[in-house]
Amino acid sequence: GLATLVGVPMYADIFGTIPIAEALWAKGVGLGTILSFMMGVTALSLPSLILLRKAVKPRLLGLFFTIVTVGIILIGYFFNLISPYVS
Repeated sequence: GLATLVGVPMYADIFGTIPIAEALWAKGVGLGTILSFMMGVTALSLPSLILLRKAVKPRLLGLFFTIVTVGIILIGYFFNLISPYVS
């Protein structure tokens, strides 16, 4: 969950997060945590939210942010849960 929220203020495309993900993987960080971080950076960056704010009503933007955040966190926990059994 924290990896998702840490990634929000960052602005990078998916290719910019790959070196960070590789470094986290080398340090032993779980796959779900890395995926959550990467998805949080790309889907929930502050610049993206600022641009969306101009096109979407604030209430809908808040709903989008909440649903995407919860979804990313659940996916991260799921991958952390299954990764010991898959490798």
